[in-house]
Amino acid sequence: MSIEGVREGLRERKKRETRIALSWAAIRLCAERGLDNVRVEDIAAEAGVSPRTFNNYFSSKGEAIAFRHLERARQITEELRTRPATEPLWEAIANAALTRFGLGQEADMEDVDVQQWISGLRLMFAEPVLQGEIYKAEAQAEAELAAAIAERTGTDLVRDLYPHLVAAAVGATIRAVTGHWMRTGSLAPITDLMTDALRQMSEGLPVP
Repeated sequence: MSIEGVREGLRERKKRETRIALSWAAIRLCAERGLDNVRVEDIAAEAGVSPRTFNNYFSSKGEAIAFRHLERARQITEELRTRPATEPLWEAIANAALTRFGLGQEADMEDVDVQQWISGLRLMFAEPVLQGEIYKAEAQAEAELAAAIAERTGTDLVRDLYPHLVAAAVGATIRAVTGHWMRTGSLAPITDLMTDALRQMSEGLPVP
């Protein structure tokens, strides 16, 4: 790779890191204070950048928050593409999801009151404006995952339903696990819930 190519790669990596930092700052502050009580300036300061930088990356607080979901899904898709071709599909999906689900940001949450954090998330995600941004992020994430599944299974992304069904099932599983975790205030690690949910999906959701 040329020096210019290396520089371009570093720039793209820096941009991605900035987006993640801004998204995570938006989530932390809005969960703590409420969506209406957080300004763009607050998010930018928390991430160590200027408000102008925030506006270069996101058009709103809701878009910044939703980006975490999209980026996490993209990392799962990236990981799926690296899994061995001999690995069964659902096993590969489970391993990809569990490897990339955390995005590395949960280390910042070690001293946070979990129940208070979950209560804040419930209120934040109940905001209609944020729900719209999450819906758009989920649709984009499922489309990108479907493309990776089509590649892995040798199916056609346009003509075949299968990759879209699997991608939708994975998206629904992530939504169900996240919703259950927030609804019940579960103290179990969310990755444990994800492991169990994906196992049930791979077994065809047998009746309990």
